[in-house]
Amino acid sequence: METEFSANGRIIAVCTSKAKGTVKRDAGSGVLVEGFGLEGDAHGGFAHRQVSLIASEDIETMKAKLPGLVPGSFAENLTTEGVDLSSVAVGDRIAVGSCILEVSQIGKECHSECEISRRAGECIMPRKGIFCGVIKGGPIAAGDAVSIGRMTGKG
Repeated sequence: METEFSANGRIIAVCTSKAKGTVKRDAGSGVLVEGFGLEGDAHGGFAHRQVSLIASEDIETMKAKLPGLVPGSFAENLTTEGVDLSSVAVGDRIAVGSCILEVSQIGKECHSECEISRRAGECIMPRKGIFCGVIKGGPIAAGDAVSIGRMTGKG
């Protein structure tokens, strides 16, 4: 089986936090560690949800209700632009620079109502967040290309 990549976009933010339950801050770059996640991030090593992604376009939509939202506000590790994350399925692969992620979960149940949900009446992470495992690690940075890959019957 081969993976065909398409739908090129880019990373606009690489976000980390030292503690769970806090907003992540854009570091601009980082290192994805195979089987772990983003180096230095509190959510690294968390089972199948090693790295989280959300589209900047979805953040922009939420800004109508909360103008102060920025990359990391939804505790995502990678904020993308120009790639349709809503089109991915569990098992799809996402290339980020030279790294490869595998989609392991779409959305998640919030453990408690988050601050964004309390203030805006909704949170997009349960519907729009993508969670992945790191298949191939390496350095990543804002500006890196993002492509969605799907397994084909070739090979």
